[in-house]
Amino acid sequence: MVPAPAVKLWFVREVLPLEAALMRYLRSSYRNAGEAADLRQDIYAEVIASAQEQIPNTAKPFVFAIAHHIMVDRVRRERVVPMDTIADVEKLGLASESPPPDRIVIARDELRHLRAAIEQLPPRCREIVVMARIEGLPGREIATRLNLTDATVSYHLKKGMQLLVDVLYGSVPLSEAPE
Repeated sequence: MVPAPAVKLWFVREVLPLEAALMRYLRSSYRNAGEAADLRQDIYAEVIASAQEQIPNTAKPFVFAIAHHIMVDRVRRERVVPMDTIADVEKLGLASESPPPDRIVIARDELRHLRAAIEQLPPRCREIVVMARIEGLPGREIATRLNLTDATVSYHLKKGMQLLVDVLYGSVPLSEAPE
């Protein structure tokens, strides 16, 4: 079993940089491109669960193999029993999809912690991290909006993400992190 901090660090450093390529792959490969964000979350959950057993040597083939398997599984499930053929969904006895209260409290606390860390980033890094990771804008669009080169956007995004990793999962307070 791999310690959770090591998995988190690996995920942020190795998997998150693949997000743009993963989203392009999901949008082009899955028949319902609107579900790409949901698929991404399922993929990330599976990637983390698998990495807790053993962190793979190379992240990209690992992530894309999981993405492929999850898409195939979804297509198979959708073919089994279409939901519109069931007259009364409540008769299925499905559990509520809302998370338990303790998970909600933990998630809110993690969001507050993340928000505080983002607010401490240098202004240009913060702006680019928010545009890329929260608003989901591609690097080229960010570069156009901010009148920067793609390389500059990439540099600030990488720097911002590294600072966040160091603050959130490391022992370096952002006030002591290098500019």
